[in-house]
Amino acid sequence: MVTKQFSGSPEDADLRRADSLAREIFSDVANKWALLIIEALGEGTLRFTGLRGEVEGISHKMLTQNLRMLERYGLVERRVHPTVPPRVEYTLTEPGQGLRRTVHVMCDWTHEHIGHIEASRRAFDAPQGVSSCRPNQSRHSTSASSGVSVPR
Repeated sequence: MVTKQFSGSPEDADLRRADSLAREIFSDVANKWALLIIEALGEGTLRFTGLRGEVEGISHKMLTQNLRMLERYGLVERRVHPTVPPRVEYTLTEPGQGLRRTVHVMCDWTHEHIGHIEASRRAFDAPQGVSSCRPNQSRHSTSASSGVSVPR
């Protein structure tokens, strides 16, 4: 895995720079699965299967990849207990707890604004009046090849 090295320069911490270490960290940590894992571990130590149950929809592979990445960044601690079979537990480190507070604020923001966002999405996706050239055209169309809604 190739990563940028921290040189201590201000550029390392500048998220706007494509080559900054901060951008690399932000890109890795700010994905939906990582944030959901951090939120779930904020409640306490969990084993792999317990964590997978808390993060609905995550595959075994995605959970493994994200846990390894979070462990690599020092946000999650993995503890292996010497039992047969081995018992593995995951917990947030102090920096992970700090990030969890930010994730929790994001969750609160989502709960507070979910109604507004959903209404905005419905309005945006609704047909936009009648045009003499293209009646009942919305801002998005469905691509015939992929079935994906794309902006016009």
